[in-house]
Amino acid sequence: MSRILIIEDDTDINNMMAEALEKAGYECTQAFSGTEGLLHARGESFDLAVLDLMLPGMNGEELLPKLKETQSVPVIVVSAKDGIDSKVELLTSGAEDYMTKPFDIQELIARVGVQIRRFSAGGEGKSEALAYRELKLDTESFTASVRGEKLELTRQEFKILELLLSYPNKVFSKQDIYDYAWDDIYIGEDKTINVHISNIRKKLKAVTDEEYIETVWGIGFRLAKKL
Repeated sequence: MSRILIIEDDTDINNMMAEALEKAGYECTQAFSGTEGLLHARGESFDLAVLDLMLPGMNGEELLPKLKETQSVPVIVVSAKDGIDSKVELLTSGAEDYMTKPFDIQELIARVGVQIRRFSAGGEGKSEALAYRELKLDTESFTASVRGEKLELTRQEFKILELLLSYPNKVFSKQDIYDYAWDDIYIGEDKTINVHISNIRKKLKAVTDEEYIETVWGIGFRLAKKL
């Protein structure tokens, strides 16, 4: 079971995150100040940290590099600060993801899963196969196929499918997809996402008549349900 360190001084938000993440199958340790969070990080082992910025004792900006020095785990910042400068600074300082309050708890759970899975695969080099209907991905060999027919995908196309197949019932926004597939900062790259989704669909269409990616208008994309 993956262990998550939640560092958030608002008791209601901290408890909400802990309850939701535990229901999703994670084990959570709660800290309510930057100092308390650092003590837990230095004394226990975690797979991911959720970090608020406006903390008593030691703020999130100060705590982030200390967390990274202590444990090599992904950090998701959850903050009321919504300026692009704050996001850029935190992401370039070592945070893997940034969510702005108020946030959707199910989106947080999805992002936690993405980061833990990414770090686990990268750190241990495990071979993992993902499949949905007749579409198969091998995350170690970086190959994809449908009905045994190989798909020639770019890195970003593969990562988009990897994200969708990891959570077949989840609708991902364009920002979610960009954050995962590009490891970069999203600044409204709608056209980039649309072009890559279109290219994936064309490559799938060349080997199967079935639709695998569904557009959810106004929200994003998910795997298409079989009729």
